[in-house]
Amino acid sequence: MSHQVLARKWRPRSFEQLVGQEHVVRALSNALTQGRLHHAYLFTGTRGCGKTTLARILAKCLNCETGITATPCGTCPACQQIEAGRFVDLIEIDAASYTGVDNMREVLENAQYAPTAGRYKIYIIDEVHMLSKSAFNAMLKTLEEPPAHVIFILATTDPQKVPVTVLSRCLQFNLKQMPPGRVAEHLSHVLKGESVPFEAGALNLLARAAAGSMRDALSLTDQAIAYGSGQIREADTRDMLGTVDQAYLFPLLEALATQDGARLMQEAEAISERSLSFDAALQDLALLLQQAALAQAVPDAIPTDFPDRERLFSLAGIVDPETIQLHYQIATLGRRDLEWAPDEFAGFTMTLLRMLAFVPDTTIPDRTSMLTPGTGDARPSGSAPMQARPNPPRGFDAPAPDDRPPNSLPAPEPGMSPTPPATGAFDGDWFGITRRLQGGVKQLSALCELVEHDARRLVLRLPQDKKSLLDSLGEKLRLALVDLLGPQMKVEFQFGATGGGAPAEIVARQRAVRQEEAEAAIYGDPFVQAMMAEGQATVTDIQPLDRTTT
Repeated sequence: MSHQVLARKWRPRSFEQLVGQEHVVRALSNALTQGRLHHAYLFTGTRGCGKTTLARILAKCLNCETGITATPCGTCPACQQIEAGRFVDLIEIDAASYTGVDNMREVLENAQYAPTAGRYKIYIIDEVHMLSKSAFNAMLKTLEEPPAHVIFILATTDPQKVPVTVLSRCLQFNLKQMPPGRVAEHLSHVLKGESVPFEAGALNLLARAAAGSMRDALSLTDQAIAYGSGQIREADTRDMLGTVDQAYLFPLLEALATQDGARLMQEAEAISERSLSFDAALQDLALLLQQAALAQAVPDAIPTDFPDRERLFSLAGIVDPETIQLHYQIATLGRRDLEWAPDEFAGFTMTLLRMLAFVPDTTIPDRTSMLTPGTGDARPSGSAPMQARPNPPRGFDAPAPDDRPPNSLPAPEPGMSPTPPATGAFDGDWFGITRRLQGGVKQLSALCELVEHDARRLVLRLPQDKKSLLDSLGEKLRLALVDLLGPQMKVEFQFGATGGGAPAEIVARQRAVRQEEAEAAIYGDPFVQAMMAEGQATVTDIQPLDRTTT
């Protein structure tokens, strides 16, 4: 056969060509340069990360005719024979096939003889954890004090099964899993060398599917080349792997944000019709939720070349962090429970319906009603108890009763003037309106600041960086406000910096004040002060109470 698979053709032949194991290469190179050799090495790591390859490179370093070196020449007979697998003093043993004590005794008897052609007689024992207990016991003495011309190199994917008596006699190196970015970078180098056209998105899919194994990545690349008739396209690779395009996941999350169950099921049916893997769909959905949470917490961490970057930030702007965290947990648990579902589609849709049903309570809090009176609240000593109200159960967004008269505004903050009263059906209680909305429309309304209003006109100001939210939710917000305020109401939007009067901004300030009060109450408590002074206690996390407890 003239064709050679990529995993064999591009197998590293020197330390410089080895990808992703710099920590091991550095240690071995320094040991070879300084002549600090060990008689037994143990390489551990997942499949396809380079254990056997590293052992063969080390064998070349020890037997190269130019001398013991970290950079073997690769041209001398010893290097070429090791590369071809014909070197008489390099013995490779598959411990999965030769597990018995008799096989090990035969190996140890041959180890007593001097090498025939090389400087060292090297034994590479792959999957060493498969040896029997008797075989391990038989090799202990030789492994601890081998002849001067013998070096053992052991490799295993499961070091926990190797007896500690063997581990203690070896110099152990743990090879890392390849990060997807390094795998995709190496695949790009390989395909350029092979003159195979490819799309960068396809390489990212292959790198993720390889799960840290470079050999698996190269094997999948071979398969993708065959599937794509000599080229690697993202769409073909996605079909081959059965993965879900993020373009199909965004509508799922947007339907969840708007509480649109019908659209949610339509998108699930579309994924089912494409015969895609539901396990992969939940995996990719969890990954997209992680990226959305990252976009909310650390926006600069999202690369500028991230696909659908604007759509990701738009999604992060309409879904609150608590909902994203809850959806992520439901997605990961749904993937775990997929095998117990009646069928995979039922398990997938049930996971989506669970996300639809369990929505964190996002009602606009009132600071005067968030703390529980009594010993359980976190407020400065000497302050008057605050009245508390129970919140509605999770998943319901009904307005919560409070002590204010209907249609009244919350107490204005210092430096803020209350919204002037209006004539007509709408009296200016923008907070009351936002509490009556649901889903993504509610999140968008909380970002808007009421500028002016009358009986027939409502003007809202939205920050300029949130303008893209109107593309998907603007019309829905207009219709929701018309339903609440009457068909005569005209809703207008302005764009620019808000003056701090948007419900989301006021809530954020109220939460900050409550956090300061809680911290002041905790650190000012005499018992806490005594524990910190005398018992060397530390306070790790302080959270004000958001709900009444029974």
